[in-house]
Amino acid sequence: MLLFSISIFIFFTGFSQQKISGKVIDLDTNAPISKASIVLKNNRDTIYTNNQGQFEIYALGTYMVKKSGYLDKEITILKNNPIVQLQINPSELNEVVINANQIPKTLNTSYASYEVISSQDIQQNNSINFATILNQVPGIFMQNGALNTNRITIRGIGSRQLYGTSKIRAYFNDIPLTTGNSETTIEDFELGALSRIEIIKGSGSSIYGAGLGGTINLIPKTAIFNETKIQNTSTIGSFGVFKDVIEFSSGYKNTSLNAIYSHTQSDGYRANSAYNRKTITLNANHFIDEQNEISLLGSFVDLKGYIPSSINENTFLNAPESAAFSWAQSKGYEDTKRSILGLSWHHQYRKTILQKTSVFTSLKNAYEPRPFNILSENLSALGIRSRLLGDLGKLKWTVGIEFFTDFYKWKTFENLYQNYPSGTGSVQGDMLTNFKEKRHYFNIFMESNYAINHDTEVSFGLNLNKTSYKLHDYSNNGTNPNQTGSYGFKSILSPTFGLTHALSRNIKLYSNISHGFSPPTTTETLLPDGLINPDIKPETGWNLEIGSRSVFFNNRLRLNVSAFQLNISNLLVAKRTGNDEYIGLNAGKTQHNGFELSGNFQWLKNKNYKLNTDFSYTLNHFKFKDYVDGDNDYSGNDLTGVPNHTFNMSLIFNTAFGIYGNINFQNIGSIPITDSNSLYTSSYSLTHFKVGWQKKLNKKLNINIFLGLNNIFDTAYASQILINATGFNGALPRYYYPGNPINYYSGFNVTYNIN
Repeated sequence: MLLFSISIFIFFTGFSQQKISGKVIDLDTNAPISKASIVLKNNRDTIYTNNQGQFEIYALGTYMVKKSGYLDKEITILKNNPIVQLQINPSELNEVVINANQIPKTLNTSYASYEVISSQDIQQNNSINFATILNQVPGIFMQNGALNTNRITIRGIGSRQLYGTSKIRAYFNDIPLTTGNSETTIEDFELGALSRIEIIKGSGSSIYGAGLGGTINLIPKTAIFNETKIQNTSTIGSFGVFKDVIEFSSGYKNTSLNAIYSHTQSDGYRANSAYNRKTITLNANHFIDEQNEISLLGSFVDLKGYIPSSINENTFLNAPESAAFSWAQSKGYEDTKRSILGLSWHHQYRKTILQKTSVFTSLKNAYEPRPFNILSENLSALGIRSRLLGDLGKLKWTVGIEFFTDFYKWKTFENLYQNYPSGTGSVQGDMLTNFKEKRHYFNIFMESNYAINHDTEVSFGLNLNKTSYKLHDYSNNGTNPNQTGSYGFKSILSPTFGLTHALSRNIKLYSNISHGFSPPTTTETLLPDGLINPDIKPETGWNLEIGSRSVFFNNRLRLNVSAFQLNISNLLVAKRTGNDEYIGLNAGKTQHNGFELSGNFQWLKNKNYKLNTDFSYTLNHFKFKDYVDGDNDYSGNDLTGVPNHTFNMSLIFNTAFGIYGNINFQNIGSIPITDSNSLYTSSYSLTHFKVGWQKKLNKKLNINIFLGLNNIFDTAYASQILINATGFNGALPRYYYPGNPINYYSGFNVTYNIN
């Protein structure tokens, strides 16, 4: 009887046991999370995920999933193949898995200088303007002349660009936002549609094209599995600001869909600065099975923004709300429609090989009346990005390609506004120019990480780039030479070497030596007579960096420190040839020496109260090493357009009864305005404040009410400058874009959970 009973018990126990496979991933990026612990709540049995984030259990039930850098999550497993999504913990960002497009690793094991802006960072600030958020990151400086007039620099790279952002690469998840012309626009995207912003400073990543300044990766929001909700956020503010964001988020067993619509409008502080933008953002993911995942990403932007442009010093000091006279008379503006669509497929061939492939297309139509002419643009692009990722234990590697082609058409027309009564605005006249351009951008890249031991890892990467274009001139105006021609820059090979070492459990050191480049824009390749300059070269540079990521006082203090030197050759400078007309020249060398510090300290953390301080400091010592322009030798001068230092500090509090808020202080050092260093901006400080109350009214309904003040002490400052501006016909140079005075915003969020 005893043997019979044992046999029956073994039979039913074995029959009832069932192997259940699952996967733990990052909610924002879908990157697999390795070494996550999965604990069965009733008997505390613990298992861990492998390098692909996969796990196997043998009992249904309720589990607690934990991983440093992420919030704990309780999940009830009732069926096979569950996908567990973990949300990042903003107070432990060094442990977060970064960069889903390359070898997954935590931030504190990266050999490059990496920054992560979480959704909490975005929400605690003014959600209308990218500059407020980006300028809290050390090494990043975003100048903001208007909502549609911006320039981003990373470690001084891009400061020579007069209008817009250049020499910095950007991606929307896996879709390139940087054109084949090396120009980047991210400020048109809806901040409320982003779950995270990842930034690589310098040319530390070979897989992103070895961009000279670095890479900005926008990560869209993803829906949570088995959860459906709809929410609306409405905001009003000074200068006629109105913003409304509607979000629908729905997740099923292995499928998620997140759709966001936003409408933002403002009358603007300055004359001729009205702004109106509508966006739609879509992100859908489906896990077909354990080996296959597909995702769809789309974005549409419809923007019309007027342009007040820069003003001279006298107007800046006495009437900063004014627009530049010619821009006000012509009512200059930009009217842009832009769309992006990408489809990605991830396939796990076996446990050691993963393929990620994305195909994408983008379209842009723009019409921009300016005082000197009217510009009409049409841009379309097609591309593919594909790579293999391998895991051989101590050796992890990735190899891939990125290729896209831009088809760019642009025309300019006379602007006849001066021939009509005042107040008419721009009137299109005869066509002046008519161009078509085809641009090819091709990258082959690889990267490998080898773990020498438990504490030390070495990395090596290569990027091979080929950029070329063909220009067709259909103007036939009989006054200018025909500019038809083609040009291809020499292939550029950019290596990267990296080293990380754990000095202790809490102190991680890293260093890297990397090469980067930035091709000139089309206008920079043209000579004063309109012909293509065959001698123009891309900017190239070497970056040397050392740094550390550390935690102290029982994880209450997080501290990141880095020092770098970036040496640039073939410096591209814009030489003015007329009213708002420029050509590009390779004029010499610059040296960028810098020190960056960032961190977070938790003053108080318990179940009722949380009080944190975020801080960052940047010290810039950027110089022209060799720069001669005609009879002027600027060698040894400060690099134009970059502050000598920036400092940020935020005090952030949260309470269990729903009250939350933060106060942010920012100090910006003086900025050289001219290459001769004869003129600098004044250093200035800004203080911003936000407070709110959030409450869960019942099981399905949440509410959040907030109020914010920007520039509390009403500081007068230049939020953007136009370097080396020149006055024509006796006019004073227009260097300054005035920043907004004290202003407020207020709003509410309502979230309804459908299931």
